[in-house]
Amino acid sequence: MIETLTAIAPVFLIIVIGYVFCRTNLVRESVWSAIEHICFYLLFPFLIVRTLGRADLTSVPVLDFLTVLVVAIAGMSLLLLMLRNFVSEEDLTGPTFTSLFQGATRFHGFMALAVIAPLYGDDGITLTAIALSVMVPLLNAVSVIVLSVYATEQQSYSLSSLFLRVLKNPLIIACGVGLIVNFVGVPNVLFNTIEIIGSGGLGLALLCVGAGLRLNHAAQHKLLLSAGVLIRLLGMPSLIIFMSWIVGLDGLPRTVAIIAGAVPTAASAYVMARKMGGDAELMSNILTFQVLGSFITLPVFIYLAEAL
Repeated sequence: MIETLTAIAPVFLIIVIGYVFCRTNLVRESVWSAIEHICFYLLFPFLIVRTLGRADLTSVPVLDFLTVLVVAIAGMSLLLLMLRNFVSEEDLTGPTFTSLFQGATRFHGFMALAVIAPLYGDDGITLTAIALSVMVPLLNAVSVIVLSVYATEQQSYSLSSLFLRVLKNPLIIACGVGLIVNFVGVPNVLFNTIEIIGSGGLGLALLCVGAGLRLNHAAQHKLLLSAGVLIRLLGMPSLIIFMSWIVGLDGLPRTVAIIAGAVPTAASAYVMARKMGGDAELMSNILTFQVLGSFITLPVFIYLAEAL
């Protein structure tokens, strides 16, 4: 356990540094937005292309790995939709439910990559990229559907517009390009360029996670906030452990799957809640307290994953 804490401590220290730099205005908020934009559209896509471009995909149990993730997401989604039918509208409004749903099912790709890369190297990044290539379009589609059905300020999303939105995601594009590079290959000069650019993303992404924390936002609904934090940080990784046991997934693929389930929800969930009529304030609180809670729960689940 001490080794796990020692390995993951720099991740959380960088998050704290990002929070301090943002709150003290050493780096202005507009700059943080630009950094996050660069990470999302340039640095992380290049990291994925570099990793997938040289990965030995034949050694990865892709089917079992993706089965565990997809079934866990589907199971959690169904449980939440069933819960919605048993709770009154007064206790759980439609917009509030959408924030709980996003908080439980989506995952912070930046943080997952930043945690897995230093711990497990290229093999871990390869598995994370594979997870991203499936989970990002799946979770975006499901979140848009749930928000369209339950949020009050609904927007109309056709299947074609939803499909185009997913295809335009830079992480999805990077997965496709990385697979092409893996099969076709590129000159070493070009590949080295990709590698240099991609290597700059992890630290900056963690700083952005810290800058995005909003500890001064008071939580009006403590019960809903607690549920949003616990379902994600304890429920989702536990469900993935159970599914891994059923499928027979073990080793590094199981560890990466558990980490993907144990990291906080995606930062973009707040933007989607704000734009599509969800409970944006609750979404912001859930994201902030999930990051804080993961300081405790993430090392525990990493330790369990390696000890199983």
